[in-house]
Amino acid sequence: MKKLNIAEARPLIRMAIEEDLGQGDVTSQLLFPENATDKANIISREEIVVCGMEIAQEILRCYDEKLKLTIRINDSEPAHVGSKLGTIEGPMCSMLSAERVMLNFLQRLSGIATTTKKYVYAIQGTKARIYDTRKTMPGWRILEKYAVRCGGGYNHRIGLYDGILIKDNHLAQLGRNFQSRLKQLISEARNLKDVKFVAVEVDHVDDQLNYVLEIPDIDIVLLDNMGQWQLKHAVEMRNAMCGKNKKPLLEASGNITLNNVSAIAQCGIDRIAIGAITHSAIAVDIGLDR
Repeated sequence: MKKLNIAEARPLIRMAIEEDLGQGDVTSQLLFPENATDKANIISREEIVVCGMEIAQEILRCYDEKLKLTIRINDSEPAHVGSKLGTIEGPMCSMLSAERVMLNFLQRLSGIATTTKKYVYAIQGTKARIYDTRKTMPGWRILEKYAVRCGGGYNHRIGLYDGILIKDNHLAQLGRNFQSRLKQLISEARNLKDVKFVAVEVDHVDDQLNYVLEIPDIDIVLLDNMGQWQLKHAVEMRNAMCGKNKKPLLEASGNITLNNVSAIAQCGIDRIAIGAITHSAIAVDIGLDR
């Protein structure tokens, strides 16, 4: 799994600290002497997949270099109710000041990792993989996509710059007889540097997919908002025209939930893109107990 580059998270961490701390934690400063020290444990209060422990370590360092975090459960590992994720030792005032910001990151990221793992578990035994989308919280994309990886999922393109995705709205501008123009665009796209893949979205199997499959060098065909019978039909068409287990890969997206993701995976598609694993993931319950 690709690890998180902590430097990419620092601007967001700084913003979160400035937002919360402002000119200082007046309550802690009022209650405790400056030299008071403390020890506390980060505790999971439900079954989760952990994500954000290195972020927590960086947040504590930003508040006070004397705060030390001993990580007991690493990112991407499971934690049970009552599990100690880590132990913090150091100045009491700094620890109390950092608590909320640290937990905000841990709860959000572990929630995404936990949600992703549920989808990954639901499609076990199929060849499909779970992918995220660009439906992320502004400013949080790198972190949220890292959380998806911690949950066993995979990252789609990071932004508009690292992958070609010709969507239905793009095709509509090419007109009904889009095939020749699309073929030219795909050829041009293959020459672009730093582009991970070339994908094309189709809305209909019988009057779009067959034309798209005839164009070489397409990596992925995105099957948008299709029912199970359409997905099975698309897999059969791809296998007949291009060969089984060969490109383009077929990706399902739209209206996919934990209730239907297993059935969709069993249609034989290769990828399932789910915006809900980031935009609708529920923060998990993690606390700091002394």
